[in-house]
Amino acid sequence: MAQPNWDDLRVFLAVARSGQLLAAGKRLGVNHATVSRRMQQLEAALGQTLVHRRTHGCDLTDAGRRLQAVAERMERDVLNVGGDSAADALSGTVRIGAPDGFGLQFIAPRLGLLADRHPGIRVELVPIARSVSISRREADLVVTLGRPGQASVIARKLVDYELALYADRSYLKSWGTPETAAELAGHRLVGYVDDLVYTNVLDYTREFSSAWQTNIAVASAVGQLEAVRAGAGIGVLHRYIAEEHPSLERVLPSLSVTRSYWLARHESTRAMWAINAVSEFLVAEVQAVVRRF
Repeated sequence: MAQPNWDDLRVFLAVARSGQLLAAGKRLGVNHATVSRRMQQLEAALGQTLVHRRTHGCDLTDAGRRLQAVAERMERDVLNVGGDSAADALSGTVRIGAPDGFGLQFIAPRLGLLADRHPGIRVELVPIARSVSISRREADLVVTLGRPGQASVIARKLVDYELALYADRSYLKSWGTPETAAELAGHRLVGYVDDLVYTNVLDYTREFSSAWQTNIAVASAVGQLEAVRAGAGIGVLHRYIAEEHPSLERVLPSLSVTRSYWLARHESTRAMWAINAVSEFLVAEVQAVVRRF
């Protein structure tokens, strides 16, 4: 039995972590055919089948799971010995999934700084108004609304954030400013599309008023922000976002709710330098401005 080389093991780790040959190729910057050829070489060298190839991806065999543990130990050893040069050699693509508000308003403006610090990493940001699955490997790092409950997921709390009522000055000039929560019933209210709210964490409008009735429904946090900024009505906005816009005024400032962002990843990515680097960058950037939240 021939000994596998490190390049083949790197390809195998990418397949094991992404669950797909195509996704592994994108992570490594090579085409699907190259990944397939390398996997065949590795399986021939070891005399074992490492993955079961399915229509929509790959599952590790028992031999594959054993090899993943060995390869990850080798990867850690390479990093420990090689320092920055080894880290550069192990760089690749890191996909970040995040709620659209946090993704577009906080992460996106910092991607240039991330690229300056880690030029070997290609970052893909997926800011969408729904949850992103770690188990299906839709992203390497996922910012979640609340702590994930899956056993195979590693999660760390990023920050608590505050949500409050805001309106544009142009709206308040025309409609007046409510003095009590009960008076919200006489105003145009901006909120989510009820049947598209993908988590109970986002169902917070009735924490401001039990009689809340959304008049203008927008299925994303950024869309709600833009509607409120344009004078459409009063909306529940993230404080760290709303207070970046001077034309917005806080309404009923005694009312607010608190939620939490968590940063999650699959446990199989513990030893991946690029994902570790992006994770630490996001944590540091949040902590640098934690009072804004």
